[in-house]
Amino acid sequence: MDALILLGSFIALILIGMPVAYALGLSALIGAWWIDIPFQALMIQVAGGVNKFSLMAIPFFVLAGAIMAEGGMSRRLVAFAGVLVGFVRGGLSLVNIMASTFFGAISGSSVADTASVGSVLIPEMERRGYPREFATAVTVSGSVQALLTPPSHNSVLYSLAAGGTVSIASLFMAGVVPGLLMSACLMVLCLIFAKKRNYPKGEVIPLKQALKICADALWGLMAMVIILGGILSGIFTATESAAIAVLWAFFVTMFIYRDYKWNELPKLMHRTVRTISIVMILIAFAASFGYIMTLMQIPAKITTMFLTLSDNRYVILMCINVMLLMLGTVMDMAPLILILTPILMPVILDIGVDPVQFGMIMLVNLGIGLITPPVGAVLFVGSAVGRVSIESTVKSLLPFYGVLFLVLLAVTYIPALSLWLPALVL
Repeated sequence: MDALILLGSFIALILIGMPVAYALGLSALIGAWWIDIPFQALMIQVAGGVNKFSLMAIPFFVLAGAIMAEGGMSRRLVAFAGVLVGFVRGGLSLVNIMASTFFGAISGSSVADTASVGSVLIPEMERRGYPREFATAVTVSGSVQALLTPPSHNSVLYSLAAGGTVSIASLFMAGVVPGLLMSACLMVLCLIFAKKRNYPKGEVIPLKQALKICADALWGLMAMVIILGGILSGIFTATESAAIAVLWAFFVTMFIYRDYKWNELPKLMHRTVRTISIVMILIAFAASFGYIMTLMQIPAKITTMFLTLSDNRYVILMCINVMLLMLGTVMDMAPLILILTPILMPVILDIGVDPVQFGMIMLVNLGIGLITPPVGAVLFVGSAVGRVSIESTVKSLLPFYGVLFLVLLAVTYIPALSLWLPALVL
């Protein structure tokens, strides 16, 4: 009955249109009243939920990504990707995927990735003879890997939701191989389409121009080196690397590229603060919601439920994947990570799955949800940028969904994909 009151009130509030963050907080209050817990204890959890040093990484990474997205970084990374793969048949679609890979490793955001790369490449792909729906589908699907590769904001959220038992550095390293695998598989699919549909072949860029493009993009690519190199060398933590990334992004944008006007910085800061305030409210109320769930022993009950379904870890993982995919299509990623991680952590520990690997499983599942209707934030952004209907984009995305599902199965059932690199370098 306790679980019905807590989860039922949360679902009811969502259905009447209340924002997820406030639905979490209000349903936690209802749950506390039901089990007779003082509201003061709940407020302590709300305050404690955001009083964590590691959380400072999120606003810094969001700000760094915003500065780079609006400061000409995406255009230079697209040009750099064009030097590497733009000369093959269907090369512009490969450029799209590769540019998303580069930009995702700097911004850590699928939405920023789609908006930045898409605004440059979707019109260009259409001009070169690619269907606009296909160009939009390539952009949207390619942005999913930004959730895996460092500096992924969602990896920070997962570490927080796991109670700090999983290090952010381990999650950053764990996402590199799955992210690159996803990009490679999507590029293979684009090559197959290019040959089958006879998409145009790009031109080889002259050496002198190519060197200039590479030198121009190098300043932005250095952000990846600074973030990962600093963490791996032990010079600074993942949180400190986020602050360094902001300084570097500001320096490159305002003093090297100089494409961004100084009078536009206050507006960018305002947008960033609005985004971060929403995330922090969500984290605070999710902490109180998780506290009530623990008191009601909901995680333990769900663990028992999964273990009664089967004693086979592969079957349980498949059931979890199906659940995550379904929930990911109707709810945003951040609240799902904060709600589901404490619930599912006992389950995956009981069946012997490493929490780092499970973080990657969760991110891939919920990343697919972001590009799937009815509530796919990245899908909506991509369709808006590409100026095509949701229906047309989804139809073009169908083969890309198949590739993403294959990557999901690989990440789920081949632990080494996620665990090899952290074990090697950390």
